[in-house]
Amino acid sequence: MARSTPVAEAGLPARLDLDGAPVEAAQALLGLILRVDGVGGRIVETEAYDGDDPASHCFGGQTPRNASMFGPSGHVYVYRSYGIHWCLNIVCRPAGQGAGVLIRALEPTDGIDRMRTRRGLDSPLLLCAGPGRVAQALGVTREHDGLPVDAPPFELLDDGCRPTVVSGPRIGLSKAVDVRWRFGVAGSRYLSRPFRQAAAD
Repeated sequence: MARSTPVAEAGLPARLDLDGAPVEAAQALLGLILRVDGVGGRIVETEAYDGDDPASHCFGGQTPRNASMFGPSGHVYVYRSYGIHWCLNIVCRPAGQGAGVLIRALEPTDGIDRMRTRRGLDSPLLLCAGPGRVAQALGVTREHDGLPVDAPPFELLDDGCRPTVVSGPRIGLSKAVDVRWRFGVAGSRYLSRPFRQAAAD
């Protein structure tokens, strides 16, 4: 399938401030194109996690497992969920603070045949609808942990899409369950789970 956007230029999209708060970054990431080795799509769902957030991997301090989440910003943090699924995060805030954005869902646009092979299914609605599915479809593993998101094999591009944002509580947590730090593109069919609210707070 032909690429939906041009080849990436150096640096992050101008609208994206990854040195700032992850809540703002989680919303700014929506609508951007994320690719790994040419495979990917439009980001349609994210979750924010901050250093003082009890649901964050950073909350208990730095460990060998979460070291990448403590910086520098603009790099990726990859972890395994429940010992099964890899999950892809983009690190926020200056080094040492510990914060990031979980990529929960993409609308597939590039390398869909490769995604289907990796995921073992055909439906584009299910290829990247959930963080474990995103990582599997894009071929992300622990080997990508700590790499910059604006350099190969990653591309993070802005093609001018400015979606309406919806928000709600994060998914699958036992702490800070009411914090509304899950964000999505309004009306997207590619979300991991629908939102109940019509607009972001």
